[in-house]
Amino acid sequence: MAVALEPVIAQVGQKAPDFSMDSTKDMEKLDKKVSLSDYKGKWLVFFFYPLDFTFVCPTEITALSDRYEDFDALGAEILGCSTDSVHSHKAWINTPRSQNGLGPLKYPLASDITKEVARKYGVLIEDQGIALRGLFIIDPDGVLRYSVVHDLNIGRSVDETLRVLEALQTGGLCPANWKKGQKTL
Repeated sequence: MAVALEPVIAQVGQKAPDFSMDSTKDMEKLDKKVSLSDYKGKWLVFFFYPLDFTFVCPTEITALSDRYEDFDALGAEILGCSTDSVHSHKAWINTPRSQNGLGPLKYPLASDITKEVARKYGVLIEDQGIALRGLFIIDPDGVLRYSVVHDLNIGRSVDETLRVLEALQTGGLCPANWKKGQKTL
């Protein structure tokens, strides 16, 4: 099946596209927006997923939450995003994992209900109104350093995301399969 995507605005090596979206930062009131500027001075792992209450998505979202401390130790924050509403996010977070919910998360989920941000990051499937599985690493200066996009049915690897983040933080040339502690080129 061919997927029609919008032109990519986000480019590795360039400033990451700005955003401001409703989020689950305050689960009670759902009135806290999240913006790229909130992460200035920190690394940001910003990822898109297709839809709440689906099958592959919760495996990724909970895996990242379960490893949050590993990202925090590297000075990185995590932000998840879909085109669902914050009310849907809240309902999913309030649903236990045993019932295909997320349970409590250690990072917020953002609502790109207008689809503007997914469009800017080049992951919006326009005719379906949902995002592909895009993951972006943005450095403390707001520069996009890494971008990967998966098909809807393939989950991403938390270990690989951590490995890439660690490689980016070396500032050096990292060969294929480089791991923390190994020499750079």
